[in-house]
Amino acid sequence: MALLAGSQLWATLVIGLLLASPPAAVQACEGVEVEAARETLCLKPGGRQAFKDCPHCPEMVLVPAGRFLMGSTDEEERAGPPEEQVAIDIPRPFAVGRFAIMRDEFAAFVAATARRIEKGCFVVAGETLQRDPKRTWRDPGFAQDGRHPAVCVSWNDAKAYVAWLSQLTGKSYRLLSESEREYVTRAGTATPFWWGKTISTDRANYNGTVAYGGITGGPWRRATVPVDAAVPNPWGLFHVHGNVWDWTEDCWAMANTFNPGTGAARTSGDCGLRVMRGGGWGNFPHTLRAARRSREPPDARLNTVGFRVARGL
Repeated sequence: MALLAGSQLWATLVIGLLLASPPAAVQACEGVEVEAARETLCLKPGGRQAFKDCPHCPEMVLVPAGRFLMGSTDEEERAGPPEEQVAIDIPRPFAVGRFAIMRDEFAAFVAATARRIEKGCFVVAGETLQRDPKRTWRDPGFAQDGRHPAVCVSWNDAKAYVAWLSQLTGKSYRLLSESEREYVTRAGTATPFWWGKTISTDRANYNGTVAYGGITGGPWRRATVPVDAAVPNPWGLFHVHGNVWDWTEDCWAMANTFNPGTGAARTSGDCGLRVMRGGGWGNFPHTLRAARRSREPPDARLNTVGFRVARGL
């Protein structure tokens, strides 16, 4: 009995020591901890790892903090006066959509909010844009499926979408600033396109009947293509050149020198016009350059324009 009691006492002491011992050290995250879909992920900025906050939410990738020169040099073919170079600091990593918002994703928003989007959209007619009162995001004038980018959506529609997405997920979704959009397009490069100085329709969706960089690109598809129908850039983003323009948060200004320089959106200038970036399927190749800037009124809807989202961490 004494031996049994001693064994029990020893076992009790051993168990007590084990319970009192500190737990094994948790491996530190060597990237950035991101809360997504009720779990914590450790992601490396620029590593192309995608995450989603809900089944109908856009796929997001993490991009790093950094510094870059926004705009183009005078030597760049078809560079323009609004593209003078300014230094931009992106102070912290943030998440950005791998793709432009897709039709299925936009349809989920419309169904959930019953948002009324009236008919009427500017469509490509030859080399001009003409308003077609019958066109809408559901019928932009060419065939699409759920993985094509949503078009015929205004800046106001895009703002309503990110507000809904933020409320749905509890995360801070928004449109990219103009400088952020150029930053993620370049992905650490400094050439007109992230892959170099020339362009072809194997790389992007645009009017390929016109040459750029001494190369004629190829056919003109006259429609969008699926959001993943291209090679992603070094940070995992698809179609940062061509397919559809992306609305950004910024008010229009004629010069980059009016940019805040901090990665934030420009809230001064002509806010009756909002900046678009990236170029679309109806544009000539020089319009797809990383530095190219354009603008439209916030209530305008075009079948060459969509949007991409950002998310704070």
